[in-house]
Amino acid sequence: MKMLNPRRIRLERRIVGGTNRWRFPQEHFCGDLLALSQMCNVLNIDLDDALKNPDRLLISKFQKLLSENISNSGTQSGEADVILECLGFKWELHHPQIFQSETLAKLYLTALMQNIKNPSRELNRILKAQAPKKVKEKSPVKKIIITLKVNDPAVTRVAFALALKNLYMNEVEMNVDNVLGVLASAHILQFNRLFQKCVNMMLSRLTPCTVKNFYLAGCKYMEEQLIVSCEKWLAMNLVPLVGTQIHLRHIPQHLLHKVLKSPSLFTFSEFHLLKTLLMWVYLQLNGKVQMIPIHETMLAFFSSFPKKCCFLEQDTGQSWTPLFLCLRLHGITSGKDLEELRHINFFPESWLVRVTANHYHALENGGNMIHLKDLSTQALRFGLLFRQEYTTYSERISIYGYFFEIKGIRHDATSYSFSMQRIRHTDLECPSPVCEHSAISLRTERLVKYEIRAQTMVDGRWQEFRTNQITQKFGFVKPGCKSHVSVRLVWLSPLRSVSFLLLPSLAPSWASLSSSHQRPTIRGSFSVSVGDQPPRLFTPGTLEE
Repeated sequence: MKMLNPRRIRLERRIVGGTNRWRFPQEHFCGDLLALSQMCNVLNIDLDDALKNPDRLLISKFQKLLSENISNSGTQSGEADVILECLGFKWELHHPQIFQSETLAKLYLTALMQNIKNPSRELNRILKAQAPKKVKEKSPVKKIIITLKVNDPAVTRVAFALALKNLYMNEVEMNVDNVLGVLASAHILQFNRLFQKCVNMMLSRLTPCTVKNFYLAGCKYMEEQLIVSCEKWLAMNLVPLVGTQIHLRHIPQHLLHKVLKSPSLFTFSEFHLLKTLLMWVYLQLNGKVQMIPIHETMLAFFSSFPKKCCFLEQDTGQSWTPLFLCLRLHGITSGKDLEELRHINFFPESWLVRVTANHYHALENGGNMIHLKDLSTQALRFGLLFRQEYTTYSERISIYGYFFEIKGIRHDATSYSFSMQRIRHTDLECPSPVCEHSAISLRTERLVKYEIRAQTMVDGRWQEFRTNQITQKFGFVKPGCKSHVSVRLVWLSPLRSVSFLLLPSLAPSWASLSSSHQRPTIRGSFSVSVGDQPPRLFTPGTLEE
């Protein structure tokens, strides 16, 4: 005779309520259709909708009903009826308040269903509970114990206590030091109101020392609004602010790469952006440095590496090559700056040869940037920072013998405009670093493709105002010397303005010039160095188109 195995695995059954109904040990709502139907009747919701997502739907209904009860009755003052065991502490709470948290609400309802005989009657009692009435004797409060395990190291006891305090109070003081812990606690608790409150605070407290942690928190909790705001803030402040402080070291490489590719990136010039990026690399390699060194110290450090190959081709620097590929090295037109880059042996020789050759061909063709076509990705970038105390402020730039002035003007207390105009080399102060060792073009007209952008803060968010891409012929006499359009905006501090310039081919204008027997000329000198050959000096003279 075959014996039955007494240890045969069987599905566990649990008694539901005061009846002989049973269900499999699944979620308390999903496993018992009759109990779910009764709860839907109590909550006045559709059973078909509840079957799609029972827990979420019921908890949302509780939150809505109980939040109205909380707002009407004020802060809970009775004896606590829920004990939360978390982070080694026991927190005494009240069940109406915990329904603001989806996590606590789910834990509470689970414990409630397991400890009572008639779930429907108990739920009906909770939902229909009114303000406390005068009774002769108070029955002892039956406390429900729930346990929450937290694995996020960002959740501290202090931050968690502040999060629980927000269940009872709308205005709880937070600061930059604990907002990340409160945000993590709100995420664990699924406390949406508090989570959004933390995000709003972080958006208004972006600084060089907080942007990294706030950005990583946004990535961790997939908060797109926070991620985008951190990227925009860093694009505006990388060069003028973050690049001057030791906090530059903490910017993650992937964030820096995204910012360098951003069309909203602000920089005074391409060389300023390059120096900021070189400083970031220097700080990665010198972890003990506690303050930003002077420029010469950084140059001496990179010059100390072996000369057998450039820094970016060595094992140490190969991983950072994608960052420097984002730069527009053709925007560095100063011979002094290019010689400095060659001296520190940072870039591959082929990169510098290509940049220098493009400069030579542009000069040889009267300033035409034949190798550049796309204004949005290849244009030369020049920016200025307009402070609130300024009435006017301008920066002067030189491109292949042509001189321009980028100017910001305050018209009244709230109105500002930014424009660009061509100037003569004689208008520059002598000696001027703009025209020092620079070629000088004698052409009376110059075709320029440009775009002007202004960035400012609007309601705590960076916004950009811009012109279209415009191709215009600039002369020396008004109104032809000034840009046809400008960016005008109401004052919102602070202000950034960037001009994007390309000098396209002048072929369309040569017919009229030839008929007048005028020839394009460039006066000045420009040195070109290729490989190990000594610099070749091009003397003043006439360069034909």
